[in-house]
Amino acid sequence: MQPSPGQVAKIEEGVAADVVFIPDLCAARPVFVMVLLVELMVLVYALSASGLPNFDWETLALCSLFGQWVVLLSAALLCGLRQLISGFSLPLASLCTLLVVLAVTALSSVAAWRLLPIFDDGSGELWWLLRNLLVAAVLGGIVLRYFYLQQQLLVQRQLELQARLNALRARIRPHFLFNTLNSIASLIVSRPEDAERAVEDLAELLRVSLQEHQRPTVVADELRLCELYLAIEQLRLGDRLQVEWEVAPALREAPMPSLILQPLVENAVYHGVAQLTGGGRIRVSVLPQAGGIRVIVENPAPEASTRTGGHRMALENIRQRLLGLYGAQGQLRTEHANRLFRVELSYPLREVG
Repeated sequence: MQPSPGQVAKIEEGVAADVVFIPDLCAARPVFVMVLLVELMVLVYALSASGLPNFDWETLALCSLFGQWVVLLSAALLCGLRQLISGFSLPLASLCTLLVVLAVTALSSVAAWRLLPIFDDGSGELWWLLRNLLVAAVLGGIVLRYFYLQQQLLVQRQLELQARLNALRARIRPHFLFNTLNSIASLIVSRPEDAERAVEDLAELLRVSLQEHQRPTVVADELRLCELYLAIEQLRLGDRLQVEWEVAPALREAPMPSLILQPLVENAVYHGVAQLTGGGRIRVSVLPQAGGIRVIVENPAPEASTRTGGHRMALENIRQRLLGLYGAQGQLRTEHANRLFRVELSYPLREVG
């Protein structure tokens, strides 16, 4: 199901509000990119100025010292000003960032010229200053362009994740309806009370899964979705389906990506318990780990299942969502041994849209 133009505009607006054009320059990766770029430019300058046979290591060292000083001091200032600059429009944020870099370059150039006579090449302080400002403007523009493209890639990735989530919802709805309505139809005559309760659970399940969330979902929301789904499956499987929960109370209000736990529980039922004549027990654990959350879903499973396509599709969908939302910190691992299938996912504790 493709989102409508109005939904796309709403998604883009929400994503743009969450993505800051200037990256966190207190983090290692963007600072490393800036340091590496400047060092490459210094190396090119030293090679062109001295030639390869008589390479001037002193020029390389002094220019590296000056360049890295400017880069690190600019990064430190922009780190502190990031929240202020992020509230500006794109052109104004770019201009303010460039002005900070030029101001640091100007002050550093004047200080280096007066404190380190070795920088005096005979052209005069003014030309030294203008040359450094021109180089800083060119490099600053290149780095800003790189960061802008990185932001656009991030926005595109989040839009794709939202589209996948919408498609996942579209696939889940007919599956729920088909199985649940069959179960309700079989209960209307023999167990009308259970059929009525199933209708109520189905209504709440559809309301929760289809609503547009006005706030980030939390662990309690996802657990409620699983409970509704399992209550409906309990009507079909009866005593064959048993569930054991282990949820740390402190994590119930912790953020959790929407529709990431319920597909794991559905897989545990459909590809595990439902395939076994005697049924089995599903164990769902939501536990803390260093700086994040660890979720484990275990279920008994036959040694060889013939229904693996949908299983793998759901797991791959969740793996890609974790990768897109959290990078390398979002992980999903599976293990199938001794007739027990185990899925473990982990992600850092921070809110996602």
